Amino acid sequence: MQLHFTKDVLPDSVSTDFQNLNKLNEQQFLRLIEILFQFLLEPKETERFMQLLGEFAGEHGMSASPLKNLMKSVLLVPQGALKKNLTAEQIKEDLATLGLSEDKAAHFSQQWGEHYAALSRLAVGQTLMVNQLVDMEWKFGVTVGTSEVQKVGNIFLQLKLVVRKGISTENVYMELTLPQFYNFLHEMERAKASMECFS
Repeated sequence: MQLHFTKDVLPDSVSTDFQNLNKLNEQQFLRLIEILFQFLLEPKETERFMQLLGEFAGEHGMSASPLKNLMKSVLLVPQGALKKNLTAEQIKEDLATLGLSEDKAAHFSQQWGEHYAALSRLAVGQTLMVNQLVDMEWKFGVTVGTSEVQKVGNIFLQLKLVVRKGISTENVYMELTLPQFYNFLHEMERAKASMECFS
C-alpha cells in the first residue's frame, strides 16, 4: 500500500478504522470531521476534543473508547500530511487507498484544502517556538586511526546545538560526514533565505 502521508507500514487496524468510518451516515461523518478539524486548529484543547468525542458517541449510541481509537488512526493522516506538505488531492488518494468511500474522502480533502493555510501556520509556529536554536558550537576533525582502512583520512564535523524547549535548554550532539555537513549547510542557507523573505 503506497501512501503519500507516510512511508511507514501502518498496522491493519488503521485501514479497518477508515473502513469503519464508511459505516457512519453523512451527517455523522460531517460532524466527526468538524470535531477533528476543530482539534487540529486548536491542538491544546485536548480535553475539549475528548469531551466532544464522548458527546458524539453518546448521541449516536456508540462506545466512546473505540471512537477515540478510530480518531487516533484518522489523526495520522493530517499529521503526516502537514509534515510532508501534501495537497488536498494527495490526501484524497491516501484516504481512498485506506478504504474510505469516495464522497467521504472528497469531503475530508475539501476540509483539508480550506484549513490548510491555518494548519501550516500553526505547525510552523509550534516548530519555531518549541525548537528555538540558542547556540551552536562545532569542531572539524580527521580520522587518523581506525580498524577500517577506508575510513582513515575522512573529515567529520561534530556539532553541539543548544536548543530551547519551553523554558529549559537542551544540548543536542551530532556528528556529520563532510557531504552531510554540506547538505546541512545548504538547508540552513535555504531556511535563512526563507526567514529573510518573511521578515
